[in-house]
Amino acid sequence: MKIATFNVNGITARLPRLLEWLAESAPDVACLQELKTSDETFPLQAIEAAGYGAIWHGQKGFNGVAVLARGQQPVERLRGLPGDPDDTHSRYLEAQVGELIVGALYLPNGNPQPGPKFDYKLKWMQRLHEHAATLVGLDAPVVLAGDYNVVPTDAVRDIYSPKGWQNDALLQPESRQAYQRLLELGFTDALATLHGDAAMYTYWDYFRQRWERNAGLRIDHLLLNAPAAARLKAAEVDRFIRGREKPSDHAPVWVDLG
Repeated sequence: MKIATFNVNGITARLPRLLEWLAESAPDVACLQELKTSDETFPLQAIEAAGYGAIWHGQKGFNGVAVLARGQQPVERLRGLPGDPDDTHSRYLEAQVGELIVGALYLPNGNPQPGPKFDYKLKWMQRLHEHAATLVGLDAPVVLAGDYNVVPTDAVRDIYSPKGWQNDALLQPESRQAYQRLLELGFTDALATLHGDAAMYTYWDYFRQRWERNAGLRIDHLLLNAPAAARLKAAEVDRFIRGREKPSDHAPVWVDLG
């Protein structure tokens, strides 16, 4: 079973790239982030024509997450993280596809920091931790997939060079500690587990020729509970999508659970 995550950076603008990728990579489950569209304008017809059922949690202009399933309809389990009834951001959507439980998430960026946006990021990560704790021990395979907006370490596998990024919310000790706490619950970072020290970037800014220079960051992650990790066969980044015309600044990332 191939499970993927892809921050599309605007599903309307990137729909050609998304449809190409679905046809070429053929994930069984795809978690999408940063739809930047309302529920009413989600391109369901095009997604269904590509052979996928879908559920989505839209928000006009920014945020937004979706779960697609090839040849079937995902069953919604949860819309939005528990813990803050006043949080109106569309950042979390949980679904069941067969035996798999998948959480599609778009974690807050947190910039500029310090400040209220960074405070919101950390509070959101705490809510994610509390909810993830209820999922990690399930007998079913669980995958938390999305744009975490966290660079886990300063190692080359996670960032081309930390110089110039030290003040960014993605690299702050508090962000990294919150990410590490998810792993300490019992989740496995699929890319890091299978690729060790190899650079496995998932995001390249549009500016300063960062794609051309491979000046990337690893901020899109798939975290697996023990039943999912026991089935882990492969984990890769579909870099080719980032190099096409009018791409997202992220590339899709996927795992094969055999």
